[in-house]
Amino acid sequence: LWAAGGDVPSCSPDSLRGRPAAPEAAESAAISFKQVTDHQTGLILICLKTSLYPSSKVSLVVNVASECGFTEEHYKQLQQLQRDFGPYHFNVLAFPCNQFGQQEPGSDKEIDSFVRRVYGVSFPLFSKIAVVGTGANNVYKYLVEASGKEPDWNFWKYLIDVNGKVVDAWGPKVSVKEIRPKIAEMVRQIILKKKEEL
Repeated sequence: LWAAGGDVPSCSPDSLRGRPAAPEAAESAAISFKQVTDHQTGLILICLKTSLYPSSKVSLVVNVASECGFTEEHYKQLQQLQRDFGPYHFNVLAFPCNQFGQQEPGSDKEIDSFVRRVYGVSFPLFSKIAVVGTGANNVYKYLVEASGKEPDWNFWKYLIDVNGKVVDAWGPKVSVKEIRPKIAEMVRQIILKKKEEL
């Protein structure tokens, strides 16, 4: 689990380990490096908005909850996506949130233990954050601004292309299976491009 505060991770494909983001490069983003350096998830924002983000990867950003009616279906399908397409060309990025129905009441440690034990989650799971309101995390401020769609419940899904652009966003009633073909095509294009470059 990547917790808030402390050292900021970088953006290497597998586990976000690697060379830290350079402040001068991040300053070109709409939100400056200084504004997000104290929150680990903030670096994801910088990565999504600049060339620092791995150019070989598509991301699906999801606000998750452990006690929601959508929990089981979404976690199973999200993990299947990660298994089929990750981690080199695709990653699910999960952000626990307790703002909708108080359905993510546990601690970061409890959430992490639950999803790995029950659903075998292998994709990145971040600290619990706010995704709406004045205290919304910068990642979600960017996603909402870029997509024009604000989460109103758990399991909103934002699809990010290799250039950091928000391609589309869907609420919880749209299943992961429904958007899987779009993700599969984006991953296919990445693989084809890599083959052409060989």
